[in-house]
This record gives sequence, C-alpha cells and structure tokens, in this order.
Amino acid sequence: MMHTHPATPSILRRMAALPLLLVFLLPSLFAQPATAHTNPLNLTPEVREAHVLFYNLDYDGALSRFEAIQRANPQNPMASNYILFTLVFRELYHQDLLDTTYYAHNSFLSSKRDVPVPQATRDRIEQLTNSVIDMCDQQIKANPNNADAYFARGYARGMHSAFITLVDHSYVAAARQGFASRSDSEEALRIDPNYADAKMAVGIQQFAVASLPRFLRIMIGITGVTGNKEKGLDLLRQCAAQGVVNRVECRTALSLFLRHDARYAEALTVQRGLAQEFPHDYLFQLEEANLTKDKGEGLAAIAVYKRVLDDARKPGYFIDARLQMTYFGLADTQRGQNMIADAAQNYLNAASQPKCSDWLKRRAQLNAGQMFDLLRQRDKAVEQYKLASAGGGDQSQADAARKYLRTPYVGK
Repeated sequence: MMHTHPATPSILRRMAALPLLLVFLLPSLFAQPATAHTNPLNLTPEVREAHVLFYNLDYDGALSRFEAIQRANPQNPMASNYILFTLVFRELYHQDLLDTTYYAHNSFLSSKRDVPVPQATRDRIEQLTNSVIDMCDQQIKANPNNADAYFARGYARGMHSAFITLVDHSYVAAARQGFASRSDSEEALRIDPNYADAKMAVGIQQFAVASLPRFLRIMIGITGVTGNKEKGLDLLRQCAAQGVVNRVECRTALSLFLRHDARYAEALTVQRGLAQEFPHDYLFQLEEANLTKDKGEGLAAIAVYKRVLDDARKPGYFIDARLQMTYFGLADTQRGQNMIADAAQNYLNAASQPKCSDWLKRRAQLNAGQMFDLLRQRDKAVEQYKLASAGGGDQSQADAARKYLRTPYVGK
C-alpha cells in the first residue's frame, strides 16, 4: 500500500490547489453494465434517480433521496458519500463557489474571502467524513483487498479536502487529505486495475503536480509524489469512458484542466458535450459561456450568456439558477468588448440578485464603479465604491474600493 509522505507547510500550501479541483466534479447520471468494477450500490435505479435530481441542481430533492438510500444501506460507505457530496456541493453553490472562473488561476489561494457556512452544515459534513473513513477502516481491516472500501475512503477524503480548502483556507490539512485520497485510489487500482473511477483522483494530482513551478515539482518529487500532465489527462479520459461514479466528474475536470492550460478549443468541445447532454444543468450552460469568452470569442460568448438568461426565464427550466454568476460573466465579457455601459448595467444586475453572496456582490459593485468612472459618471461610481467598501466580500476588494473613492479609475 502506498503511504502519504510528509511535506513542508510551504509546499502543502501550494499543493492545496490539487484537492480543490474535486469541488467541481459531479457524480455520473447513468449506471454502467452490471459487470462494471464498482460498488453494486452505484448501479441501482434509486441512485440513478437521485443523480437526475442532482444534475438538475435540485440539491434538496437529491438529498432526501440519498438519505433514504443511506437508511436502507447503513453499512455501505458509498451511501454516506452520496449525502456528503450533495451537502458539499449545495453549500458551495449557495456561496457562489461553483463558477469555475474563480479557479482558472491560482489567485483564489490568496483570497481573503470569508465563507459563512452554517454550523449545522459544517458539523454534518465533518460527521459524515469521519463516519465514512471509520467504516472503510473497519472494512479494510476485515479484508485488505476491498477495492470498494479504498475507493470510498478516498472519495470522502477528496470531498472533505475540497470543502475545507474553499471554506476555511485550511491548506495544510486539505493537502494532506488530497494526498491520502490519491493513495487510497492507487490502492484500489492495485487491487483492481479495472476500477476506472479510482483513476480520477490520481489523474487530478498527476496533472496538478506537473503544473507547479519546477522547484516545487522537484521538492514534491523528493516526497514520492510525481506528476505528468498528459498522463493525468489520459487517466481522466479513461475514467470518463469507463467509470461509474466519476464518469461525468472526469469530463468536468478535463474541461477545467484544458482551460487552465489555455487549450480552450479542446475544453469547449468537452463542455459543449456536457451542456448538450444535460441542458437543464445551469452550471454546465454557464461554463460553456465562460469557455467561449476565454477562447477569445467575445461576441459569441455574449450570445451564450444571454441564451442562459433567456432559458432561466422559462418556467421550470432551471432549478434555483444563481444568475449573479451569469450577469457577472456577461459584464466581464462586455467590458472586454469595450461595451462599457452594458457592462456597468450587468455588474449592477449581478449585485442585485436576491441570493448573491456578499463576496460576489462586492466584486460586482467595485467593477460597476470602475465602469461608471470610465463613463465619467463620478457620482454613480462613488456610490458603488461606497457599497463595495462597506463590509462583506474580502479585504482586497474593500481596499481597492477605498482607493477609487480617492482617485477615479482610469484603466480598463
């Protein structure tokens, strides 16, 4: 069995980006044939039905179904994992943390953002994580060749590492959990080389480690953790083709990694496939717009953002669409096209959404103020800067707003 290796705190902080990538990864909608190498529970109609709700972002509906599955299967760690990932994704969605634009660069690691998670939610996530790990420990002790138990333990550790990184900025603890998740997945593959779902965690870290600066790669290599971008992408493709739990998850990760390396055309091909397969998944539609923007097709991206807004106006098309993310992306794209007045209005639209997080609201207000300065509407600019500096968000946004209260913004 592969063991996790110690690493210095500085390396662990940089490595915190690795488990974060798990935060966007979703469970597979369709079960594979009965011969698939997976926990049998993953193949049941009840689990597929709950996934349908999850993919429609009906987190509450999915949660109630998964809770019923867990009550019927209390000794199966994957039943608890279903609840864990639903709670994690629901909370991150409520906090405006499932827009991958936030993770396209490493700046999110230095964010001073406060994420106010309800204590009851936090406690339940911690309890579920510990429960799954304890259950898997017992099963592995009874049968050291239990690939399902190794995979389930690695799955829980990966989910938890993503949560504590984004919510608590607990980089050291999260990186250790991420390494342990990879180790568990590698052990599952040693026991069963055809356990395709386990390739996800390994592929993620292969790519992410290889993306680090050369000095850090050398230091991490000393600990026994290595990386290779193309190998990581290939593992994700294999999981996407053959996996059961992580089939769609790996396509999502593949799109994110290709975006990170500015391989926008490839990323967009993957994302369009997801958006077409799941037309009522608001996040998949939004990501198609984001990637079109990143590819440099500004006018086409504007059209996709507007299409998402039009779909959101159709009764029942999306469930709980957090339109602040779409308005903000549309405004950013219009800003890049020098459509300053339109950008100002859509930053305001983002900030005015009833469920907009304080963090995104302050970002939108700051950017709206900048647009009004460019339009030479100083009174409106000052109004937005005052709002952006009034608390919430993070300190860097407040500092920037105070700067522009003193001196008008003149950039672009």
